[in-house]
Amino acid sequence: SSRTARSEEDRDSLWDAWGSWSECSRTCGGGASYSLRRCLSSKTCEGRNIRYRTCSNVDCPPEAGDFRAQQCSAHNDVKYQGQFYEWLPVSNDPDNPCSLKCQARGVALVVELAPKVLDGTRCYTESLDMCISGLCQIVGCDRQLGSTVKEDNCGVCNGDGSTCRLVRGQYKSQLSANKLEDTVVAIPYGSRQVRLVLKGPDHLYLETKTLQGVKSENSLSSTGSFLVDNSSIDFQKFPDKEILRISGPLTADFTIKIRYAGAADSSVQFIFYQPIIHRWRETDFFPCSASCGGGYQLTSAECFDLRSNRVVADQYCHYYPENVKPKPKLQECNLDPCPA
Repeated sequence: SSRTARSEEDRDSLWDAWGSWSECSRTCGGGASYSLRRCLSSKTCEGRNIRYRTCSNVDCPPEAGDFRAQQCSAHNDVKYQGQFYEWLPVSNDPDNPCSLKCQARGVALVVELAPKVLDGTRCYTESLDMCISGLCQIVGCDRQLGSTVKEDNCGVCNGDGSTCRLVRGQYKSQLSANKLEDTVVAIPYGSRQVRLVLKGPDHLYLETKTLQGVKSENSLSSTGSFLVDNSSIDFQKFPDKEILRISGPLTADFTIKIRYAGAADSSVQFIFYQPIIHRWRETDFFPCSASCGGGYQLTSAECFDLRSNRVVADQYCHYYPENVKPKPKLQECNLDPCPA
């Protein structure tokens, strides 16, 4: 091992020191910065002369738009084969995710407008992996290059899955003459990996309510991707089946409803991860039962709403079977003897 260490030291001694880090390739959304070093030997140096790290790992404001889309639209004022086009990004290319492929709006024309996207462009829309010098590099949820750390089902980086619970169930429609619709399931704010499958002639639709109390209703009439209260919804409609997917986290409280459309019954299967927003919290010790001569004092537990940072009724914490109410602690206090 000492021989190995020495050979690495000899190898590195042929290099100059690493230079300072470059400016970040992006101001937000995760970019890349590089550092260079020179080979001081007349022979070939082993190792690399450039290294990278991530930078600007803060989310961009919504109005900033997609980074790949910005690079495509930069070609709008350049003629392609004698004509101007409005270019839209082609994402998630399995063969070459780090080339800039764009499609002309309204035309079936897809062109590679640059062999490499700018450093820091995401390789795929649903991943943090980024393109650096034309190659896709792994980025963990901790936003570090080469990291394999992943989010758990609750969306917590390197989490253990304890901050949410899996909810699954089935709904069967029960037709009645005076009823045109019914509630399938209420899915709260912050839920993830939502999937519903309706089988039968009826139709799904959505009601939402934001934390500010703004309500809206959304009919799902055709296959496609939709944005509802900043949550991206993927909907597929078939003659006898409907599938609804939302990766989340939900940005409002969603109520999934069903509209009756036929004489036959329908069934809906649903599954999602719901955040545990009510947790037991141990209180401080209550005042001592005696002011002198020895008394005792206890702790208790209160139910705390993580979303509003308020103490709420105990029933909210009892709703989650994962929540175990902490047992009270007992200790002696004011042990000094009382004055005569």
